[in-house]
Parts: sequence; structure tokens; C-alpha cells
Amino acid sequence: MWRPDPAGEAHRKGKGESSANNLQSRPPAPSLSHACCVQLSCCRSLSRQALLVPCHHPAAAAMAGGRERVAHLLRQLQRAASQCPAHSHTYSQAPEHAALRRTDYAFEMAVSNIRYGEGVTKEVGMDLQNLGARKICVMTDKNLCQLPPVKAVLNSLTKNRITFQMYDDVRVEPTDQSFMDAITFAKKGEFDAYVAVGGGSVIDTCKAANLYSSSPESDFLDYVNAPIGKGKSVTVPLKPFIAVPTTAGTGSETTGIAIFDYKELKVKTGIASRAIKPTLGMIDPLHTIHMPERVMANGGFDVLCHALEAYTALPYKMRSPCPSNPINRPAYQGSNPISDVWAVHALRIVAKYLKRAVRMPDDHEARANMHLASAFAGIGFGNAGVHLCHGMSYPISGLVKSYRAKDYNVDHPLVPHGLSVVLTSPAVFTFTAEMCPERHLEAAEILGADIRTAKIKDAGLILADTLRKFLFDLNVDDGLAAVGYSKADIPALVKGTLPQERVTKLSPRPQTEEELSALFEASMKLY
Repeated sequence: MWRPDPAGEAHRKGKGESSANNLQSRPPAPSLSHACCVQLSCCRSLSRQALLVPCHHPAAAAMAGGRERVAHLLRQLQRAASQCPAHSHTYSQAPEHAALRRTDYAFEMAVSNIRYGEGVTKEVGMDLQNLGARKICVMTDKNLCQLPPVKAVLNSLTKNRITFQMYDDVRVEPTDQSFMDAITFAKKGEFDAYVAVGGGSVIDTCKAANLYSSSPESDFLDYVNAPIGKGKSVTVPLKPFIAVPTTAGTGSETTGIAIFDYKELKVKTGIASRAIKPTLGMIDPLHTIHMPERVMANGGFDVLCHALEAYTALPYKMRSPCPSNPINRPAYQGSNPISDVWAVHALRIVAKYLKRAVRMPDDHEARANMHLASAFAGIGFGNAGVHLCHGMSYPISGLVKSYRAKDYNVDHPLVPHGLSVVLTSPAVFTFTAEMCPERHLEAAEILGADIRTAKIKDAGLILADTLRKFLFDLNVDDGLAAVGYSKADIPALVKGTLPQERVTKLSPRPQTEEELSALFEASMKLY
């Protein structure tokens, strides 16, 4: 640490003033700051001496020369002042190069607290009691409200004397209107904590209700992702929020993402902020045994694509722009070393357990592992992001005509999210493989491909063929044509994909509208 020079202190306190000759005869200063302190003190003394000498005094001429030397020294010291810690009035630092960067240089991991275990739902009432919560909002949907997962939550709340109100009007595949209905309920209730029991639709709806009831003056589009909304950063404090997932797919219990259909434009969009992630994700594998076969399958396809897209996403150091403030760093940051670990691990679990979980509902080991895989993939993609499969899936779901998926008890046409994502996966990974072929080959090998004699240039085709076989074995519909689309719908599908730049820009390979059209066309049939 810099300290004042003792010689300088002696001059300020000293027993007499120094002369110009004494100043000139001083030994060389060891450093600029040392010299600056000493010389400035001397110059101040000389200046005072010169001012006290009458102009008619015989020494006036000599003192005039002294004044010139003093003035010269003072000019030199003024130029050097910014380098002297004692006399500079500003803090000088190295130029900030990060602010000039075009691409990012950092990533961060944000994830909800996770608790896992069979029967762990019974602890939810104690958690809320520990939080001091007095008035709870429980959100679910009408299919779940009579099933064991919701009953387990309500029993725990009752046992621990927690006051609650139930909201069971959550829409499977939420819309802006269904979000706003839940928000209105939350605002009126003035709750001090939230519990969501269900799949991604329920958990995402609860995220929105918690956010907008905590920011009651905000317009709905304030926090919605640009370019559809304003994409404002969330700076308000939210209420405690516990998510109890009953499906193995979205990983919504781990992320700060809430997805909905924006009906005016017939596209999916959402809210993305670390601030809206649940306080606690309570993963109870007992809840997965109630999932019908196709719900299990489509949830698994979502996990599959979360893992594949996170692992093959644009690397975080290539994502632009570089945020000027860390609060502006997006939740979806690009592939990174930590997300890679979770994505690959989730992919291995999918390869091992998904077929078993779909075909044998009583295979508790398989279903429990898929429940974990959903969370693992959520940690991966929740910080790395997804890209084209998800970006293209949003108009596939949003523009649905009359398709109604098996095993979904809903009163409206529905292409389930996981199905809408996986239908384009063979075409997408054929397209993206040239940018990171090694990762595409690795993914193919994990899913069962023999790559011992594979050529790197064939990585995309190998992964695509592996995916087709995987999907065929699980009775997936034969492409977009099987869920009601034709080539005539491609312009509308492309138009619905373009606003999804939050995710499409994370594709390792940039895409034009013509290339998106080709990807949709290639996805009309899978087999």
C-alpha cells in the first residue's frame, strides 16, 4: 500500500524552508510518486519565499530566477499529478476491455434447490411452516386435482395447519389468457407463497402468477420475451414457490422459463428470468406412476431434445451481445462446461430408461430415473438453452388444427410440447452437425449407434438415423403430416419460428428463412 514519504513530511513540518539550490542538490527520487510529494512540498516553500521578497531587494533578480524554476517545476508536477496517489483527485484504472467485447466471456449457473425421494411430498407443509407462510396458493389442473399427487400436497398442508386456496383452472399448453386468469386470481388472493402440482403447464403458470402478483403495476408484455414483449429484467422480489412436478419432461421445476401460446400471433413465446425459478423443486418419483403411456413418451422426448440441444448449442463465448451489466445476461447462455455435464448425463439416462418407462408403467426404476433425467436436463438447458427443435416447435403447437393426442384429457386440439419438439429433430441435427460434428457423433453413440467406422462428415446423418429408429420404436407419429400439416403450411410455420430468436440464435449454425422452410419440409415425414 502506498504511504506518504517521510522526507515530504519533514518539509511540511520542517525546521526551515529549503532553497532552490538545496532542491537542485537533492539525490534522485526513487519513484515518481515519491518525487512528486517531495518536490511539491519544496516548490510550495519556494513560492512562499519568493512572494515575501520586496521587489527592490538586491536578491530580487536571483529570486526571479528561482520563481521561473519553481513555475517550471509546478508545470511538470501538474502534468504528472494524475500518477501521484497523494495528489491526484481521480482514480485511474486500466481500460475496460470487456465493455467493448462483442461476444460474452462468462456464464453463470442458476438452478432451483432440488429435493428428491419417494414420498418427499409429505414435507411440503413443513417447508411452508418453516418459511412462515400463512396464506398459500396451490395451483394445478382439473385432471390432477383428484389424483394422488395433489392429495398428498393437500394432506401435508392440512396436517401442518397451513391455510391455502386452490386454483385448478390451469390450461394444458397455457395461453396468454390462461396466464392472465391465474394472475388475476393470485393478485386477489394476496398470497405469501405458492405451490404448483403438475407438469410444465402448471409450474409455468404458477411462475407467471407469482411474478405479476409481485409486480402488480406491470403490463403483461413487460416481462414477455422480445420481440413479442418488452423483455424487461425482473428486479422485484418474488414470493417463495415450491414446484412438485408430476411429469418427467419439462424440467420446469429447475428453470426460470415460463412458456405460453400468444394467441394474437398464434405462436408460443414466454418469460425468461432466473428470478422466476422455483425456490424448491420437490421431485417425488411416486408421482410418475400415474402418467399414461403417451404422456410419459412425450415428456421423455422433451428431455431428449433438451439434452441434445443444450449440448450442441452455440458455445457461450460465441453468443452476442456481451451484456453491459450481469443482470442482462440471458438465462439461455449457450453451451458451457457445467451444462454439458448435466446434458450428457440426462441423455445417457434417456437412452437407458425411456423405452422401459413408456412400455412398462409399473417399472418404477425406469420412471424414477426419467424423473431425475428431466431435472438433470433442466439444469443443463436452463443455463445453456435450446435451439432449433424448440424454436420450430412453437408454431407447430401454436398453429394446431384438429390433432388430438392420445392419453391427453383436454377439450381442445393439442400437439403435446414434447411431440412438437421431437418431430423436427432428425432434420435439425442433420443441419447443425457440420458446426460441431464430434458432439453429434457422441450423442449418436450414447443413443445406441456404432460409430467405430463413422466418418466425421457423416455425423449429422448418423445422429438423424439413430433418432428415427429411436422414435419409430416408441410409435411416434410419422412427421408433421401425421399431426395435420402440409407443405402449404410451411410459410406460416416459418413465420411463427422467426420471433423465437431467443432460442434460434443459439443454433450452432445460423439459418435463413429458406433453410427453415427446408427443415420443415424435411420433417413432414420421418420414416
